[in-house]
Amino acid sequence: MALPSDRAPLADRVEELLAAGGPLPIVSAGDPVLRNVTEPFDGQLEPALLARFVEALRVTMHAAPGVGVAAPQVGVGLRIAVIEDPAPVSDEVRVARGRVPQPFRVLVNPRYEAVGEERAAFFEGCLSVPGWQAVVARHESVRLTGLDEHGRAVDEVFTGWPARIVQHETDHLDGMLYLDRAELRSLSSNKAMAERWAQPTPEAASAALGFELP
Repeated sequence: MALPSDRAPLADRVEELLAAGGPLPIVSAGDPVLRNVTEPFDGQLEPALLARFVEALRVTMHAAPGVGVAAPQVGVGLRIAVIEDPAPVSDEVRVARGRVPQPFRVLVNPRYEAVGEERAAFFEGCLSVPGWQAVVARHESVRLTGLDEHGRAVDEVFTGWPARIVQHETDHLDGMLYLDRAELRSLSSNKAMAERWAQPTPEAASAALGFELP
């Protein structure tokens, strides 16, 4: 299915995307929409249309599957993203990565800032860069500010893996992909990840592939 024209008003573009029903098509790296800074949300979508769009993002995230989807990843340049992580991981991974369940959240006009100087490096992937993962060093804790889908203020500190998800999705809204922050010597196919680097932390990959961890 072709994506709506970039020249169409945002509401028309969203309506056209939603008309097909089901999960929305994920835009892949190389599409300019992923490299443009998004437009702050300021009522471009009426409440009912916003609610339908948010639900479509949730369905798309679950179907992918992923733990977050930003509006540019479905071809819409609005500063909106959704996140959710049931964190179906072992205790070893949970402790090593700080990965704990996160409920479904809608992030409208989000921004983050580091809390402290500690950084953590782990393999990370992206629905818009299918088949590949790389190690990214990110802030261990961030303060997220913005709004939810009802216009209520959000001001919350995220730590561990939830902080990583927040940074990844907010970066999408600023025209950034995780590869922009990645250690490129760590770039690995999903097959290599499954066979070699599935450990809770990337120390083995660092030693074998020749890159430093923070």
